[in-house]
Amino acid sequence: MIRVLIVDDHPVVREGLRGMLEADPGIEVAGEAGSGGEAVVRALELDPDVILMDLRMPGGDGVGAIARIVAQGGRSRMIVLTTYETDQDIVRAVEAGAAGYLLKDTSRAELVAAVFGAARGETVLSPSVATRLVTRMRAPVAESLSKRETEVLALVARGLTNAEVGRALFISEATVKTHLLRVFGKLGVSDRTAAVTTALGRGLL
Repeated sequence: MIRVLIVDDHPVVREGLRGMLEADPGIEVAGEAGSGGEAVVRALELDPDVILMDLRMPGGDGVGAIARIVAQGGRSRMIVLTTYETDQDIVRAVEAGAAGYLLKDTSRAELVAAVFGAARGETVLSPSVATRLVTRMRAPVAESLSKRETEVLALVARGLTNAEVGRALFISEATVKTHLLRVFGKLGVSDRTAAVTTALGRGLL
């Protein structure tokens, strides 16, 4: 019998997942949690085999909860179950210790198979997530941004003009433009919006 903890801030989602999982005679839903903080407490109390973890919740996000459970010696295998599949979200979850990453449009059969797979020690990924990870690994490694380039781009991401960025960092507008051109080259983009979007997607901001 595989014992599962369901973590999601929406009661109706938890109820639906409970029904899907308990229809299988090999799975028992040991408990539920509605936030990242509660997930950490419940994980240590219940010691489930598998935790289905929502990604974005009030009271602490899923990635933070995963990291805390791992840090406290939890043995549970954790699967992120979310509607979000950005490169940054996927990488953060895996780096925190997630054993899998599924999307909420996953079928009942796929979800049950993933729970059994995770309990066996396997890594379980939605097909689209696996594709993103493979594409990311095959992509050329971009040059890392310097501290100043990151500072400039972070202010651009907040909507500041080049002149405003210059004043905030006590550098000239021309120097700001030079830093941005270097950022564009490193990220393989041609404008400010694409630079911010790409940097966020790669976890650089």
